[in-house]
Amino acid sequence: MKKIAILVSGKGTNMKHILEAIESGILHNFVVNLVISDRWCVAIQYALKKNIIVFSFIKTNKKFLSKEIDNILGIYVPDIIVLSGFLSILDAEFCKKWARKVINIHPSLLPKYGGKGMYGMKVHQEVIKNKDKISGATVHYVTQNVDLGDIILKQTCEIDSEDTPISLSKKVSMIEKQILIQSINQFFLYN
Repeated sequence: MKKIAILVSGKGTNMKHILEAIESGILHNFVVNLVISDRWCVAIQYALKKNIIVFSFIKTNKKFLSKEIDNILGIYVPDIIVLSGFLSILDAEFCKKWARKVINIHPSLLPKYGGKGMYGMKVHQEVIKNKDKISGATVHYVTQNVDLGDIILKQTCEIDSEDTPISLSKKVSMIEKQILIQSINQFFLYN
């Protein structure tokens, strides 16, 4: 059984997609053995309803967050760590120790609209403001350089003249669902 740890900060939309893919057999022989959050969020409640072990570092000093997460991961030893809307930046030591075991889903075609402070609706607002014709999502390996790790998969979507940041976020969310599951499967083909 392949073990997935998921790090979250929000609603857990992509975490839910992973769990649905496991339940439907698209991700065969997988289990989410751990969910870690850096704040109180809806994803925690959902994980608890699914009887998944949850660790939440709500009051942890950000300076020590990576070490605390590393300690927990060292106990549960996942095969892959998925950042799913996880907003904290993991430090260089963590990224080196868990190199090529941590993947992130990002709501743009990296390297465009990546880096510190570029997440969620902020990305879609910038894309619309700049009148881009295409957007999309990227799954990449996590390194100490935010959103600059090797790309695993990218997928595009067209932007219509009527699109708003909200409508674009819905399009990109559909793409994220697809490529995140594909990336997890691909990860195990090459590791």
